[in-house]
Amino acid sequence: MKAARNGTKEGLGRRKLAMIRKVSFLQRKDSTGDGKDDAGYMDVSLCEVKHPPPQLCPMPEGLSSQQVVRRLILRSIVQSESSYLDSLKRILQEYQKPLLETQTVILNPKKVRQIFHRLHEIYQCHCMFQIALASRVAEWDQSENIGDLFVASFSKSMVLNVYSDYINNFTSAMALIKKACLSKPAFLDFLKRKQASSPDRITLYGLMVKPIQRFPQFILLLQDMLKNTPRSHSDRLPLQLALTELETLAEKLNEQKRVADQEAEIQHLAHSTGERNLNKLLNSEQRQLIHCELLTEIVFGDKGQVIKSKERKVFLINDTLICANVNLKGPPDINTLVPVGPKYTVKWSASLLQTQVVEVGQDSLQGKDGIITARCRNSTASITGKVLLGPPRLYQELEELQHDLAVVEEVSLLVGTLHGIYQNLNTTVSQDWCLALQRLIRLKEEEIQNANKCRLRLSVPGKPDKSGRPVSIMVVFNTPNPFSKISWVNRLHLAKIAQRKENTSGWECAEEDGKTKALLSCPLLTCKLSVFSSRTHTLKLEAALHSPSQSRLLGFCTASTSLPQGYLWVAGGGGNSNHGQVEIFSLNRASARLVKTLPLRAPVLCLEYVKEPCPSTEEETEKAQRAAKTGNIICVGLQDGSIHVQSSVDTAVQCLLTLVNPDNCPVLCLKHSLSFLFAGLANGKVAIYHRKTGERLWDVDSCRLMSLGSKPVYCLLALEDTVWASCENQVTVIQGDSLCMQSFEAHSDPDFSVSYMVHSGGGVWMAFTKGSSIHLFHTETLQQLQEVNISTRTNYLSPGHVCVSSLLISQGMLWVGTSQGVIITFSVPTLEGIPKITGKAMTSLNAHCGAVDFLVSASSTLASDLLRRDSIFNISKESANGEGGGGGGNVEGERGEQKLENSRHTENLETSPWKQDKPKHLLLQYHLHSTSQLPGKLLTAQPEQGNPRASPDLQMEDGSIYEVNEDPDVWLRGRPLELGKEGEAKRNKVTSTAIFSGGRGYRRIGLSSSEETCSDSSENTLLVWQLPLTLSQ
Repeated sequence: MKAARNGTKEGLGRRKLAMIRKVSFLQRKDSTGDGKDDAGYMDVSLCEVKHPPPQLCPMPEGLSSQQVVRRLILRSIVQSESSYLDSLKRILQEYQKPLLETQTVILNPKKVRQIFHRLHEIYQCHCMFQIALASRVAEWDQSENIGDLFVASFSKSMVLNVYSDYINNFTSAMALIKKACLSKPAFLDFLKRKQASSPDRITLYGLMVKPIQRFPQFILLLQDMLKNTPRSHSDRLPLQLALTELETLAEKLNEQKRVADQEAEIQHLAHSTGERNLNKLLNSEQRQLIHCELLTEIVFGDKGQVIKSKERKVFLINDTLICANVNLKGPPDINTLVPVGPKYTVKWSASLLQTQVVEVGQDSLQGKDGIITARCRNSTASITGKVLLGPPRLYQELEELQHDLAVVEEVSLLVGTLHGIYQNLNTTVSQDWCLALQRLIRLKEEEIQNANKCRLRLSVPGKPDKSGRPVSIMVVFNTPNPFSKISWVNRLHLAKIAQRKENTSGWECAEEDGKTKALLSCPLLTCKLSVFSSRTHTLKLEAALHSPSQSRLLGFCTASTSLPQGYLWVAGGGGNSNHGQVEIFSLNRASARLVKTLPLRAPVLCLEYVKEPCPSTEEETEKAQRAAKTGNIICVGLQDGSIHVQSSVDTAVQCLLTLVNPDNCPVLCLKHSLSFLFAGLANGKVAIYHRKTGERLWDVDSCRLMSLGSKPVYCLLALEDTVWASCENQVTVIQGDSLCMQSFEAHSDPDFSVSYMVHSGGGVWMAFTKGSSIHLFHTETLQQLQEVNISTRTNYLSPGHVCVSSLLISQGMLWVGTSQGVIITFSVPTLEGIPKITGKAMTSLNAHCGAVDFLVSASSTLASDLLRRDSIFNISKESANGEGGGGGGNVEGERGEQKLENSRHTENLETSPWKQDKPKHLLLQYHLHSTSQLPGKLLTAQPEQGNPRASPDLQMEDGSIYEVNEDPDVWLRGRPLELGKEGEAKRNKVTSTAIFSGGRGYRRIGLSSSEETCSDSSENTLLVWQLPLTLSQ
């Protein structure tokens, strides 16, 4: 039984024989004839009389709202599974069976079996699941349990095997269908007839793609079921385990689908090129497709106008960028039945290291030793001087506005020399002209930025010119959306980093099937930094944290290649000194740089970044805005027992408050909740500081001590409305409001104190001061779910004393730092399930010489305006049509902030007598709505008619100078944001993530003795890993 649980071949064989002996409707499956091993598969003979389909009985009375919702979700599961089984049965009976049994051979039976490979086995797996589901549905009102059924049905290796074989064969099956349609008209007519006779008109492709979509559908249904399951329900933990199994299975299948699609794309590309070196790369076993997408190439004329646009498929393969022409044309009758694969014609290829992304705003593309040419009609025309990278028309308009501003400023100086006083020609009017032009310049710059958010500019190497100088060619692509562009920029950047020596063999991550992982799926070592490099004394690394901060000065491309925006605080102390020190690194570039050093009176032992809660009311929003001006709050725990509450705005740091505990005991760890600040002390107590409602800081006199034991409190973990505190081998759960405590035992040996705790989904991983094992506990039942010994998961840990020195969970990866400086990672689920370890470990070949002192994750979301594609002009049009908000904005001019009155402008628009005959050009107005209130007489060529100041309203003469309808102020009115539950705008979020490890020195492992490198083992070193950008809702 132990072998069966471990999933070994011997165990599977024993389990199979046992099931055949005991279950009458299980029989051995006949061979498919394709030569593949079908061990572990049993055929199922179903009888609807003996095994009727699941049917939910009528709803009883007196059910709670959650019970009603759970029944509805169960009904959806039953209906979804029934529909899925009908689709599988339809493929087998209406397509496979006629093709194999027909007297006139339409298609070779061997090819028929290849097309429908493993579909029968998938059908049998779900028949077995339906039998069990019918039994569970029949007794639903008594038990209301469904999670354990999913675990038992889809945790078997047999399910993974049959689905993997089907998905790996799917691309080949579609290619066989396409080829058969082209070569055998009878087969094409057969598919047309079947589609025409079906009631829903679904094609064979539409049916065969359903197994690929099945597990994501299950996951969504179980997520809804879990949301409506109370914490005390017996189905809670089984549902979380079921989500874990399904997510793990879906991830493995998605990875296999990715590999299969990648292989198909590369094969299509390899067949279309005759270049020897490129063919060698495409046929190499080491080549990997990092990214590919259909983009639109734009070709400009000699004057900058767009003269041609053409769809291209751009491939990023290892260290080569390839651009290919795409031919998607195919027989229309075949296109409706099965997707026809494209045909590629390679246009050009370029070395990745010689390819540069050209950022908007760069003044020149001219290099020191070469020249840049643009892809245009006259390819020999070179660009000299300043090169404008945006849409040429917009840049020309920008230059014209800048020229006009210079002229108007000179005119303003001349107007100031006039001796007469005139209403519409004075210093106030001329200054208003200047402000209006400055406003138009800012709007034009924003319009250029918006246009460039979907425009990817690449400088690729071309053939040298006649003098032998290298020439780079500028190619411009339009991307489908802003996220597509920053994905390209980010992956081009990371692909270059992946070519470095430390990353070419950065991780040992061999899979069970012998296939390697995607090139950018492993974290990439971006840089190495020295910390506390003072020669006078040696400080010990203790803690680090990320202080997020958005930098509006970063360009669009720079933001997608930089580390997570903000600052990294690295703290330490001790050693040969009784003082502490904090070093602050800026992360707003591709590599971190030291910007500030903060000395402290005692060694720093811990840091805590205090995240402000999301405001729910207007008053709280105003308070949050006032608090934002004081910066981020960071709590610093010192060895002398004090806690310094620091305020950080960029590199400016100010101590707002100092908290002390009555025992003056060293502060080992810090965590905060909405109302309290918790401090774990070295004497086994937790100091709790209260924060009053509406206040941002804690009350100095509110310290309360809670005793947990006699040994130090090494770790605190904030989990929803509770805080977990570790002392010895016990973990105490402290309720956030009432401060009630509940304790449980994390290890059977009292000498094994809990040193680290990290949380993900429904589980908490714990490490201990002794031993090399980590334990997983359920957050709700507090029971242990898994134990993993890390020393057996890698070959790079030396025999002897090994313990876990740091722990981190980030982006679906569990990072484990060891006392020997080796870092190990495991893939864990990211949904609401249990973060169990099911796969093999990855070992970083970049390690520290000493223990890994800390592991810290830095994550930031790119500013939402970087992903907003609509320009401010489109927003203004929608606003003018009544779709925008009613309020105006604040515009910052040379004379300060001037409030706009858009509602008044709109009224003027409706009543303006010259609105229909307005000129086509822009006339200037910034803040002045009329000159009738200004002193002096009206300067006009028309004869004077009465007193021009008689009416305070706008006069006709004002319209000769000011055009209210074209007022730039109106452009500020935009559509109001749609807010979510937490007050955040409902937009896609692009997240940048980096991992920092701190320890003594740096070394390479896994190499031969001659190749191994090791830096100064006494120097504190930061290793920085970067992950690709991720998109989330």
